Amino acid sequence: MGETSYAIGLGSNRYRGRSPRATVEAAIEALTGTADVALVARSPIVDTAPLGPGSRRYANAAILIETALSPSELLQATQALERSFGRRRTRRWGDRILDLDILLWSGGCWGDAGLVIPHPEFRQRRFALGPLVAIAPAWIDPVTGLSIRQLETRQNRAIPVDRASPHP
Repeated sequence: MGETSYAIGLGSNRYRGRSPRATVEAAIEALTGTADVALVARSPIVDTAPLGPGSRRYANAAILIETALSPSELLQATQALERSFGRRRTRRWGDRILDLDILLWSGGCWGDAGLVIPHPEFRQRRFALGPLVAIAPAWIDPVTGLSIRQLETRQNRAIPVDRASPHP
């Protein structure tokens, strides 16, 4: 398999020896500091409100990477990185040291028992779309046919994204 691109969302809102912003920075360095993964672009880190029962604000960012890893191999790598930072999967949407989500893949759509790409909920999440629009505004969502910029504009205007109608 040749090099493919992925958009990865990163988030942290728990302290464990470093601030959430420092955790996101360290995670970017750890993920892209290997021969298997090349960093193409990174967004600024933004502070966002928690989704669900979380109690602390998040530090969120997005990166574009290139790698020969398959989606399931990249999922294994990101989950191993989360565990190495101390992540324990407990309550959904709870506070967490590190959260890595594969948002998009240059291969389009992917699905198996443990992973769906594009991330099923990224279109409704400002904390994902804001950083993504900073690094990949023209990337086309293969489900809706809309660019990341169009999705973010719709999110900011609270316009629903209809999967059956990909054009604005």
